[in-house]
Amino acid sequence: MSLMPDHQKFTLHVVGLAHTQTTKAYSNCAYTEKVRKFCDMMTSLGHTVYLYASEDNDAACDELVTCITKQEQQDMVGVFGPEDVLKAPFDYTMPHWTTMNARAIEGVRDRSNDRDFLCLIAGLCQKEIADALPNLMPVEFGIGYAGTFSNYKVYESYAWMHLMYGNHTTTPGGTLGNNYDRVIPNYFEPELFPYSEEQDDYLLFIGRLNGDKGVAVAVETAEATDSRLIVAGQGGYKLPGWVEYRGLVGPEERGVLMSRARATFVPTLYVEPFGGVHVESMLCGTPVITTDWGVFTETVEQGKVGFRCRTFQEFVDAAAAVDDLDRAYIRDRARRLWSMDQVRWQYQKYFEDLSTLYGDGWYTRR
Repeated sequence: MSLMPDHQKFTLHVVGLAHTQTTKAYSNCAYTEKVRKFCDMMTSLGHTVYLYASEDNDAACDELVTCITKQEQQDMVGVFGPEDVLKAPFDYTMPHWTTMNARAIEGVRDRSNDRDFLCLIAGLCQKEIADALPNLMPVEFGIGYAGTFSNYKVYESYAWMHLMYGNHTTTPGGTLGNNYDRVIPNYFEPELFPYSEEQDDYLLFIGRLNGDKGVAVAVETAEATDSRLIVAGQGGYKLPGWVEYRGLVGPEERGVLMSRARATFVPTLYVEPFGGVHVESMLCGTPVITTDWGVFTETVEQGKVGFRCRTFQEFVDAAAAVDDLDRAYIRDRARRLWSMDQVRWQYQKYFEDLSTLYGDGWYTRR
């Protein structure tokens, strides 16, 4: 999609996480990836982007403002590096967050003007930044977590938005909707996800090796169908010896594994806010086998791009049926729905709608 010459330009102050670097090396951290790619998208639209993060950075921005050093992360968190990212606590009382937030407040205050947007990604861990900068509009721009606070929220899926609305219900009649909440899906770089006309003979599970991510479902289904299974990711689940375990994989190896797989398992047992792995798989043209709730009800076209399952028999049937699906259709649909070139315009409209709140708001007509 080409640039619209008359679209509005804004100044965005984007705050990253206190324990990561905004680099592709941290691709296993979904929220760090969202920060990096969000900056890329907004910069590509001509917005002024200030990024408040740590020292290393691959994101496009007008200025990187370092708010916590790598050494401080090591000293304060006790872990450092992509392989340890899941161990870092999201506790806003801990030193890495209080240090990061204090410096971000100072940095934003020095660079901001009224009506700039403050873009946050860590929920309650970053609330104090918004509280300290009341002249800016705080936007939680990618919510797949529970601890929200802002009046301006972008959810990763309708499933997650409705779940959060339900959790916040205080009256018998339910929760009122908010016209300035939005659902904008996660966004991806299609060039990182290769397409292959030929497949190998394995099924794939890639992600956190936690029980609630459904790795046991993948193992049991592969065993029942006498299928080869490759597993990649981190976690404490003990895999049987016949499973091929690859450990934590980087973007290049991940793309190769996905593109050559017969299908990718994403059988998350909890209500999944988004589950980026299943979209990454579809960007490779590879079908997905998921559970039948959460985001998957919005993203997995049943029997066309994969299968949503509820019983073990359905998982077994899905593992047998994936070879009949049209992989080119799966790839093309994914690129149309979740590529950064497409999703950036949804953010553009959202910020333009928010800007009307300084005027006629909901009654604004264009």
